[in-house]
Amino acid sequence: MKLHTAGEIKAKIGREIGVSDWIVIDQDRINQFADVTEDHQFIHVNPEMAKQTPFGGTIAHGFLVLSMLAKMGMAADFAMKGVAMGVNYGFEKIRMVAPVHAGKRIRGRFVLKNMEERSPGQWLATLSVTVEIEGSDKPAIIADWLSLQFVQ
Repeated sequence: MKLHTAGEIKAKIGREIGVSDWIVIDQDRINQFADVTEDHQFIHVNPEMAKQTPFGGTIAHGFLVLSMLAKMGMAADFAMKGVAMGVNYGFEKIRMVAPVHAGKRIRGRFVLKNMEERSPGQWLATLSVTVEIEGSDKPAIIADWLSLQFVQ
């Protein structure tokens, strides 16, 4: 991972700063997420019942797809020199636009929307994120994701 100065990062505002690799969202991953979150709604875990819905089969939990941002975000090139740690600071908005069917692949596309120093040594990045579904015109998720970096 390349480390950048604050000025180098700010120069990237408005530009795409990364696209992740594709990630398969298979039924096993969906089932594991259901177990961890105790959300066993049939549209996620029962292929036979889910076939009878307008989805035509099982779909991933929206929160599962959202949680994959942690992995996908590693592709975003905005790491600052001297960072002691970075933390997820939340979201300005999240829209779950289209379902991800079991077996589909997703990836994240990141645009740096803003980078500002909130206080000395604390930088808040706003990333515009689109989670794409392979072969689909509609994204799974669009969001403005906040990341706080602590610089020494």
